[in-house]
Amino acid sequence: MTAKPWLSEYPPEIPHTLSYEPIPVQEYLSRTAKKHGNKTAIHFMGKEMTYRELNEAALKFGNYLQSLGIRKGDRVGIMLPNCPQNLISYYGILYAGGVVVQTNPLYTEREIAYQMRDSGAKAIITLDILYPRVAAVQKETELENLIVTGIKDFLPFPKNALYPYVQKKQYGITVKVEHSGTNHLLTEILKTAKPEVAETPFDFEEDLALLQYTGGTTGSPKGVMLTHKNLIANATMCNAWMYRMKEGEETVLAIIPFFHVYGMTTVMVLSVMQGNKMVLLPKFEAETALKTISKQKPTVFPGAPTIYIGLLNHPDIRKYDLSSIEACLSGSAPLPVEVQEKFEKVTGGKLVEGYGLSETSPVTHANLLWGERVKGSIGLPYPDTEAAVFKIGTTEPVEPGEVGEIAIRGPQVMKGYWNRPEETAATIVDGWLLTGDIGRMDERGYFYVLDRKKDMIIAGGFNIYPRDVEEVLYEHEAVQECVVAGVPDPYRGETVKAYIVKKEGHDVTETELDEFCRKHLAAYKVPRIYEFRKELPKTAVGKILRRSLVEEERKKQEQTESVPS
Repeated sequence: MTAKPWLSEYPPEIPHTLSYEPIPVQEYLSRTAKKHGNKTAIHFMGKEMTYRELNEAALKFGNYLQSLGIRKGDRVGIMLPNCPQNLISYYGILYAGGVVVQTNPLYTEREIAYQMRDSGAKAIITLDILYPRVAAVQKETELENLIVTGIKDFLPFPKNALYPYVQKKQYGITVKVEHSGTNHLLTEILKTAKPEVAETPFDFEEDLALLQYTGGTTGSPKGVMLTHKNLIANATMCNAWMYRMKEGEETVLAIIPFFHVYGMTTVMVLSVMQGNKMVLLPKFEAETALKTISKQKPTVFPGAPTIYIGLLNHPDIRKYDLSSIEACLSGSAPLPVEVQEKFEKVTGGKLVEGYGLSETSPVTHANLLWGERVKGSIGLPYPDTEAAVFKIGTTEPVEPGEVGEIAIRGPQVMKGYWNRPEETAATIVDGWLLTGDIGRMDERGYFYVLDRKKDMIIAGGFNIYPRDVEEVLYEHEAVQECVVAGVPDPYRGETVKAYIVKKEGHDVTETELDEFCRKHLAAYKVPRIYEFRKELPKTAVGKILRRSLVEEERKKQEQTESVPS
């Protein structure tokens, strides 16, 4: 057996090793604007923007940030859905020498405040309807400037005129922000700023491009430090893997949010590197997605299992032409085989499962798009990516077929966790990133994920950390003890379930707990199921046995499925 048995499985089109040009991520936008300036970069709800226009807007944004005092290494938050402003601000921050802090637009005030404090961000760009949330916590953070934009700002007429009425009906609020003091409007910035930035010194190996917040292998969310090299390496690997993609000729459907590192790398960074057109959707809604595919004819469609399931389950899917789709890489959760087969039958394209983590920029493994695929496998490691299975608790490799902890080494592996040297040292050992995922590798080098060592829940492609939810539940006066776990769900992969022990003399209903959680948590983190118990299973020292509850839930489901209908 060779040290890297997977290399012999590569088709001749995929190189065993790649070269990575030592330039900053934003340099690819500058180059593409020169080479493909008149090509469409973005299609957004009927309006299009060329690469030349995108680059000019990003330079203006970077110029304005520098005028606000943003300097090399300063962190700047982006709290936006997939829209043109997201790309403008992402590349503008990098042009200014800053570090992007991706922030989920669904976050509550509590979650925003934590992430801004932890990152030390000096500025943030967000939507007008989200402005009240950010403004409410500004004094708790180091945020000096709030930059505001609206979806209507980049819509064609008459949609831009009608959108405020749609927004008011949908969200029940109208927000007006003046361009003065520490509040800034993106529309005004793009009218007045010059498309030029002061150059800053650059170190390919060391300089950060991104802080991507994740729970890591344990605990509360941490900022994953991703360098320019990390992001360029991973996008270059994705490009090599998808070797039939033609530079400047592909149309990429951008449903996966850019605030998720998977969407950011496989859609945004890779598309800009190649000069491909991105069709942006601010959120996933099955009918809108089907109409968009039928009309815009995307050829590449990175997604998550819940997205493909949602499309397949739409009653009118047969009415839409999905035949333009050629390649889909599924990430963020295991891809059921039946979903893969059905989606390929409907589109005629290829859908394969990949694997990765925020700590790896994110992709490390994938099945072959145009070659043999192994059912149940996450596929083969990418070029220049070393992968191993270690005996749990060690860096001692196990034999092929044996179960252990999956570990990764390669140029896409993070620099570490922001301001957390001890947790970095516990996660990166002897140069190997310990993933916390339990799996095995077969003789040919195909990898399989069997379980997660960590307790993180993946529901609908979102990472949910039980501790976040438990801390909120413990704030309720009626809750004595609680534990949150991910339980199997046929659509979301997993769903959040809370087990509650009530305080003596107190009462609370599921509805009351649901309302309480919705005030303090993003909607996708709110438990879907509540179960009240007299006591919770514990170890001899009092630690609640979360895994035993999950096992209990799985057994219940197996018994239900085995009962004849």
